[in-house]
Amino acid sequence: MDKKNFVFGKENFIILAVSVAVIILGFWLMSGAKTTEETGFDPRIFDTRRIVVAPIVTMIGFALVIWAILKKPKDTADNTPLKNNK
Repeated sequence: MDKKNFVFGKENFIILAVSVAVIILGFWLMSGAKTTEETGFDPRIFDTRRIVVAPIVTMIGFALVIWAILKKPKDTADNTPLKNNK
Protein backbone atom coordinates (compact mmCIF):
# COMPACT_ATOMS: atom_id res chain seq x y z
CA MET A 1 0.00 0.00 0.00
CA ASP A 2 2.07 2.85 -1.32
CA LYS A 3 -0.66 5.45 -1.54
CA LYS A 4 -4.05 5.58 0.15
CA ASN A 5 -6.89 6.20 -2.25
CA PHE A 6 -9.25 8.79 -0.84
CA VAL A 7 -12.63 9.57 -2.31
CA PHE A 8 -11.93 13.31 -2.20
CA GLY A 9 -8.92 15.06 -3.63
CA LYS A 10 -6.98 17.94 -2.15
CA GLU A 11 -9.14 20.52 -3.95
CA ASN A 12 -12.31 18.97 -2.54
CA PHE A 13 -11.02 19.34 1.01
CA ILE A 14 -9.99 22.95 0.39
CA ILE A 15 -13.41 23.82 -1.04
CA LEU A 16 -15.07 22.02 1.87
CA ALA A 17 -13.03 23.98 4.43
CA VAL A 18 -13.82 27.28 2.70
CA SER A 19 -17.52 26.43 2.57
CA VAL A 20 -17.62 25.61 6.28
CA ALA A 21 -15.96 28.99 6.96
CA VAL A 22 -18.59 30.72 4.79
CA ILE A 23 -21.40 28.96 6.69
CA ILE A 24 -19.90 30.03 10.02
CA LEU A 25 -19.64 33.59 8.70
CA GLY A 26 -23.30 33.49 7.67
CA PHE A 27 -24.43 32.34 11.10
CA TRP A 28 -22.21 34.96 12.74
CA LEU A 29 -23.87 37.64 10.58
CA MET A 30 -27.28 36.39 11.73
CA SER A 31 -26.39 36.59 15.38
CA GLY A 32 -26.62 39.80 17.30
CA ALA A 33 -25.66 41.49 20.49
CA LYS A 34 -27.65 41.44 23.68
CA THR A 35 -30.59 43.81 23.71
CA THR A 36 -30.26 47.16 25.45
CA GLU A 37 -33.99 47.85 25.58
CA GLU A 38 -35.76 47.44 28.89
CA THR A 39 -38.81 45.91 27.22
CA GLY A 40 -36.67 43.18 25.68
CA PHE A 41 -37.52 44.09 22.09
CA ASP A 42 -34.74 45.36 19.89
CA PRO A 43 -35.78 46.69 16.47
CA ARG A 44 -32.31 45.93 15.09
CA ILE A 45 -33.35 42.32 14.59
CA PHE A 46 -34.97 43.46 11.33
CA ASP A 47 -31.73 44.80 9.82
CA THR A 48 -30.91 44.03 6.20
CA ARG A 49 -27.79 42.23 7.38
CA ARG A 50 -29.75 39.72 9.45
CA ILE A 51 -32.71 39.21 7.13
CA VAL A 52 -31.12 39.36 3.66
CA VAL A 53 -27.32 39.18 3.67
CA ALA A 54 -26.76 36.49 6.29
CA PRO A 55 -29.17 33.89 4.82
CA ILE A 56 -27.71 34.44 1.34
CA VAL A 57 -24.16 33.95 2.65
CA THR A 58 -25.24 30.81 4.50
CA MET A 59 -26.97 29.35 1.44
CA ILE A 60 -23.85 30.05 -0.66
CA GLY A 61 -21.87 28.11 1.94
CA PHE A 62 -24.23 25.13 1.75
CA ALA A 63 -24.08 25.23 -2.07
CA LEU A 64 -20.28 25.16 -1.85
CA VAL A 65 -20.48 22.08 0.39
CA ILE A 66 -22.61 20.30 -2.21
CA TRP A 67 -20.19 21.34 -4.96
CA ALA A 68 -17.19 20.11 -2.91
CA ILE A 69 -18.85 16.73 -2.46
CA LEU A 70 -19.91 16.30 -6.10
CA LYS A 71 -16.70 17.61 -7.72
CA LYS A 72 -14.56 14.88 -9.22
CA PRO A 73 -10.91 14.94 -8.21
CA LYS A 74 -8.45 15.56 -11.03
CA ASP A 75 -6.41 12.40 -10.37
CA THR A 76 -9.25 10.01 -11.20
CA ALA A 77 -6.93 7.83 -13.29
CA ASP A 78 -5.04 6.80 -10.14
CA ASN A 79 -8.22 6.08 -8.18
CA THR A 80 -9.88 3.74 -10.67
CA PRO A 81 -11.00 0.39 -9.31
CA LEU A 82 -9.37 -2.81 -10.41
CA LYS A 83 -8.84 -2.83 -14.15
CA ASN A 84 -9.48 -5.84 -16.29
CA ASN A 85 -5.93 -6.95 -17.13
CA LYS A 86 -6.36 -9.83 -19.55
